Amino acid sequence: MTGLRNGFTTGACAAAAAKAAAVMLCGGAPVETVDISFPDGASEKFPVLYVRRLEEGCEAAVRKDAGDDPDMTNGVDVVAHVSFHDAGQICFEAGDGVGKVTLPGLSMPPGDPAINPGPREMIRAALSGLSCSATHGFTVRVSIPGGEEIARKTFNPRLGVVGGLSILGTTGRVRPFSASAIIDSLKCALSVAAACGVRAPIFVPGNIGERAARANFQLSQEQVIEVSNQWGAMLDETLQYSFDNLLIVGHPGKLAKLTAGEWDTHSGSSQSAVPIVTSLALELFGNSAQSEVTVEGIFQRMPANHQSDLACALSGKIRECVKQRLREQLYPAVALVNMRGEIVGTSGDLSPWT
Repeated sequence: MTGLRNGFTTGACAAAAAKAAAVMLCGGAPVETVDISFPDGASEKFPVLYVRRLEEGCEAAVRKDAGDDPDMTNGVDVVAHVSFHDAGQICFEAGDGVGKVTLPGLSMPPGDPAINPGPREMIRAALSGLSCSATHGFTVRVSIPGGEEIARKTFNPRLGVVGGLSILGTTGRVRPFSASAIIDSLKCALSVAAACGVRAPIFVPGNIGERAARANFQLSQEQVIEVSNQWGAMLDETLQYSFDNLLIVGHPGKLAKLTAGEWDTHSGSSQSAVPIVTSLALELFGNSAQSEVTVEGIFQRMPANHQSDLACALSGKIRECVKQRLREQLYPAVALVNMRGEIVGTSGDLSPWT
């Protein structure tokens, strides 16, 4: 990935916008650029879209540049409205397009604006050196126009962040094509589930698995956790909690990869599941599926009883691999589903979910 350009988080942009607004609030002239410090001690210069004085306080905006990362918030305007508050305090508010926390288990408590601790510290640092900070505190309201619509395409609704985006970032920088931000969001869902009292979560790869899980079992909203392709990271994280049971629900075209030790199941990072399922079908029935290009095709060409036998055998292999990954500290169950969301084979005890 050499030659790719780093970018900046929404948290870094919020800190830059807050500083630009606070400079004017403290009597300074409108600025076109602003320097802010990063957690690693470096500083960066941000262009400012506008700074203006309003009836109560001042407002500034910085346009997010995510570099070469395919970030859905790239190009959004991060707006900070800053007004005076009690001396020594900096208070945070969620403006238009920034969400509020409604569930426990996240880094901020329910009722707080979804501005994470990292961005809050960057904003505090950006304002602490201003001339009037010794005699005034500040209220900082962060907005992202259009953020509520963008948030519907993120993990936020699942995490209990409503009304808009989260202001994120621990380092202030976005590194292109890094999976770390995705993994962090997925881990947050696990933390929320634990905080909401979930004892038997269900892991699914995506929409097919989630629809099947909710159609076949009686579940709470927080009980179903989308793992995407990050099975290794999420199974390892599971051991940090005292769950009683774990169920994995998904299509064999994705989950069969786990039997080959493919714990990142993205197509760009793992082998096809077709040879795995073909080999198991040959072992069970003495016939192959070499002409099939998808796992769904392998199953569809079989009689119903063979489909069930193959799915149950594959479920068992998946379950054993997952159990070993969990170091036998938690004993999982597996339910494989077809593209219609129908359960075609299981392994393990499903009674905690039925």
